[in-house]
Amino acid sequence: MNTYKLSSDFSIAPQLTVADVNQLAELGVRTLICNRPDGEAPDQPTHVTIRQAAEAEGLTFHYLPTQASAIADETVDSFVAILKEASRPVVAYCRTGTRAAMLWALSEASKQSLSAILERTKSAQVDVSSIARRISNGGRASNAMATTHHQIVIVGAGSAGIATAASLKAREPNLDIALIDPADAHYYQPGWTMVGGGIFEAESTVRTMASVMPRGVTWVKSAVTAFDPQANAVVLDGGRVIQYDQLVVCPGLKLDWSAIKGLTETLGSNGVTSNYRYDLAPYTWKLVQELKSGKALFTQPPMPIKCAGAPQKALYLSCDYWLKNEHQAQIKTQFFNAGGVLFGVADYIPALMTYMKKYAVDLRFTHKLVSVDGPNKQATFERTDKDGNTETVRESFDFLHVVPPQIAPDFIRSSPLVDDAGWVDVDPATLSHRKFPNVWALGDVINTTNAKTMAAARKQAPVVAHNVLVNLGMKRHQAVYNGYGSCPLTVERGKVVLAEFLYGGKLAPTFATWFLDGRKPSRLSWFLKERILPPFYWHCMLKGREWFADTDESQAEQ
Repeated sequence: MNTYKLSSDFSIAPQLTVADVNQLAELGVRTLICNRPDGEAPDQPTHVTIRQAAEAEGLTFHYLPTQASAIADETVDSFVAILKEASRPVVAYCRTGTRAAMLWALSEASKQSLSAILERTKSAQVDVSSIARRISNGGRASNAMATTHHQIVIVGAGSAGIATAASLKAREPNLDIALIDPADAHYYQPGWTMVGGGIFEAESTVRTMASVMPRGVTWVKSAVTAFDPQANAVVLDGGRVIQYDQLVVCPGLKLDWSAIKGLTETLGSNGVTSNYRYDLAPYTWKLVQELKSGKALFTQPPMPIKCAGAPQKALYLSCDYWLKNEHQAQIKTQFFNAGGVLFGVADYIPALMTYMKKYAVDLRFTHKLVSVDGPNKQATFERTDKDGNTETVRESFDFLHVVPPQIAPDFIRSSPLVDDAGWVDVDPATLSHRKFPNVWALGDVINTTNAKTMAAARKQAPVVAHNVLVNLGMKRHQAVYNGYGSCPLTVERGKVVLAEFLYGGKLAPTFATWFLDGRKPSRLSWFLKERILPPFYWHCMLKGREWFADTDESQAEQ
């Protein structure tokens, strides 16, 4: 017998036997609820049999049968009333536990958020996404909100979402596309490293969402709370439902600041900063200019993260400023990396190590930041040795640049679209969902092994756009994504190591090596990073102009 906890004193279970009842009584369970009608299967014990066994053990028993497809409001009300008076712990059961989980979810609809309920039931190995709209409606069956339909629905208006919408419109202008995102602003996030290094102004990296929305695309300014792929539908906050023929999922990832104890309370003060936030990148530059002596710490969390080179980019530009202003000798710089290598593609490590030595950086691998005490300027790390043993390491600081752990957004992790790690589960070549053939995903939210960078999204967008059209019968052969990613590592002001690679770390330079060798620091690469890439982003990638991003149908399914 398996039971699954949904709260500290409420669990669900599949069909119980008399022996199960005896075991539950020994474990201290006080109340049983049967949500399965009698007679569903020949070998099913009747509720009377289970009631007799329960009462013999001194347990309270309630019979509240229902069908998963037709749970009445009155049944939910009865379930709530039973729970209100029940002696705890409580176990509710049906054939598989799903109906009991649904009743619990509906009973909690007025108390918890939809994402919290979905995440909790998913942890109990139950998918209740089919009643997500009802949960959003407070658990009630009636809902006055109309259901709308679009040919293509895109969730997320970041780099990947806008680029995919623009790519689709460039191919087929008459497509009916809805793009769902509640944000008012759109950011060029690769520019924040340059803001933190004093090269860009923060304002140059942001535009209004309305100004970048592709022409002819319906912008739904709302947040998705749940997915129901069986019904080809997404549920928005407030309970509104949008149905689709094709779904593209690209909401990015979640910066999990709260995973580091004390960090949220001190970010933006006490010398603690991060280039991973628009409002904090200017603070980074302010701190860099003010630091004349002391101790500077830079951190990198466990993978995966967006732009794996960004943690050390912040370090390089800071150290370059301190060196050129003759402060380096008075500043001890340390780089605490939760991983075991400086960079994931070995070909670029020699050039990067040259700069680590130039800036006299103390490299600390397998050190994960776990807490920050801003007022006392103390950072605590968990160090893991080669045998997997851990120890606590504490370091003082005057300057601390933090990169937080990164996970999929809550409404993604609680959805039926993800793998065991919480990322959207797609085919790495076609970017189609492994279970739902009319669902696609790209950008930071997917479980592919490529680098999570804007450059990856730039290559992925036309692949997804093309393949969506294949599914709609407008193209013949699927396109494939080869894992391309790029990371311009700003090793000093004026020079960049331009890392470009495919799946498996295979080098994939855009230019001939005689013209630009990405393994070596280059002024030309800096020029690309500073002068070419920002306008290319705004005026090409977000407009469906796909230079250097053609779809590759050479390996497509014939």
